[in-house]
Amino acid sequence: MSTTAQDSWIQVGLLAKEGVDRDRVYVDHGISGRQTRRPGLDNAINAAREGDVFCVTKLDRLSRSAGDLHETVKRLAAKGVALSIDGKIYDPTDPMGKMFIGVLGLMAEFESDLIRSRTRDAVGAAAAAGKMKGRQHKLTPEERAYLLQTYETGQFKLKHCAGKQV
Repeated sequence: MSTTAQDSWIQVGLLAKEGVDRDRVYVDHGISGRQTRRPGLDNAINAAREGDVFCVTKLDRLSRSAGDLHETVKRLAAKGVALSIDGKIYDPTDPMGKMFIGVLGLMAEFESDLIRSRTRDAVGAAAAAGKMKGRQHKLTPEERAYLLQTYETGQFKLKHCAGKQV
């Protein structure tokens, strides 16, 4: 789960349909798939035993870069563990399975790159059109000026501005 506010119940339900016991489901809350350090994923791989099938609902739940996917699949293959992506089982030690996983990984990375590119383009267009206002300041201009002044002069004294302690 990329944010702590997201709920994993849909993915857990999909894994249950694949026959995965709830106590064998590992989740990383608040960690993007782009992060290389994911304790839940590490725990899941460490818990896998030879002959197991490592299940993910979608490839982007496992990795969003081809390089990271390659390393994860190497770890699974070294343990003799197959990989199931959306119910389809791939053997990472088999040349065809390895190739399919690699192609899927490249496609996932491509999709992620496209999303980032479209987001940058949209933000740039909105900014050029003057539509990017951003979040409104919580402090008044006077409060902001006071804080900037105390920061620049090194005088960090508490003062009340407009009824707020700053």
